[in-house]
Amino acid sequence: MTWAHVPHIEPVTRKPVSIIDPDDDEIIHTEYDDDDTKPVQPTRYVKCNFPPFQHYQVLDTGEPFCVGKSHWQGDLETGSWSRDHGTMTRTLAFMFMKLCERYATRSNWRGYTYNDEMRSQALLQLSQIGLQFDESKSQNPFAYYTAAITNSFTRVLNIEKRNQNLRDDILEINGFNPSYTRQGMNSGYSHDGDHD
Repeated sequence: MTWAHVPHIEPVTRKPVSIIDPDDDEIIHTEYDDDDTKPVQPTRYVKCNFPPFQHYQVLDTGEPFCVGKSHWQGDLETGSWSRDHGTMTRTLAFMFMKLCERYATRSNWRGYTYNDEMRSQALLQLSQIGLQFDESKSQNPFAYYTAAITNSFTRVLNIEKRNQNLRDDILEINGFNPSYTRQGMNSGYSHDGDHD
């Protein structure tokens, strides 16, 4: 994993800061004026759609040489860097779909009426972050993808609960019966059937 072949973004430089004293009409220099060419941000690289890397092969003499680069079009000598080079394969997309379908059938998720919304949100999340798995930080991409799916499902669940609570509040304000979940909470029973 290396950023050596990725182009740099030019750092933003700070303008000199000067204060004019209204009494003297004289410029007062501050401690920030001494180094007006100091970058505001450290050197940064162009944003990539997945972590950049290079592949090396070791010769019999023990000397490594580069045999491939990510985000690279053409051969190593005459090729050029390409930000958008490298996309998700059809096979990986089908794997993501299967992973979401399988996760949606787990016992703690399958009973919700908005299960399709959860799967769609998880697929959207996987399509955005699917290629960003960093092999230098972890050796388990399955855990990375499962965590993303879990977070997506939980996010949709929380949004739907908030919407249900708003709907129930509006129904109660207008004198109508709220959902059975709210009625159960109001009657002294918690959602798991125990008395409060």
